[in-house]
Amino acid sequence: MSKNEIRQTVLKQLKEQNRECKAEIDKALLDQLLASSEYQEAKTLATYLAFDFEYNTKALITQAQKDGKAVLVPKTHPKSQMIFTEYTPKQLKMTKFGLLEPINERPVAKTSIDLIHVPGLAFNSKGYRIGFGAGFYDRYLKDFQGSTVSTIYPYQEVDFQADPHDVPVRKVFTYDQRF
Repeated sequence: MSKNEIRQTVLKQLKEQNRECKAEIDKALLDQLLASSEYQEAKTLATYLAFDFEYNTKALITQAQKDGKAVLVPKTHPKSQMIFTEYTPKQLKMTKFGLLEPINERPVAKTSIDLIHVPGLAFNSKGYRIGFGAGFYDRYLKDFQGSTVSTIYPYQEVDFQADPHDVPVRKVFTYDQRF
């Protein structure tokens, strides 16, 4: 399967998932992430504002704030460029992609970010990911020195060949159905 075919297949599965099961899996993934050394040691966490069919990042953002961590979210620019800026819920606007994004244009330096929680549609066993196809995260992560993690549903684990420009996520949390 091509990356585009994988993208379409997984996107369909995400949109068709049972809401109650999704909420249960989201909670289990959050627990795994919060228990990780990557999260525990991070002072500054960058995450994303998710589509409703993606892993729900609201609980992660709330917990990180309670834990005294600085929370950052992405802001996209033309030519697949992206920055992370401070998360301020009252200063968000809807993008052409249908996602909320900060109005704030002040980037936080990459070197100040300890942990990036990376979105994606499909992940292989080496942590390489297939995103929505614009390349924002691969460009941003290519010289990022901090920790990277993702939280995914079992059907997002897909075998595919990474491209030379792809940047793997260092740790991928997935739901273990044997609970």
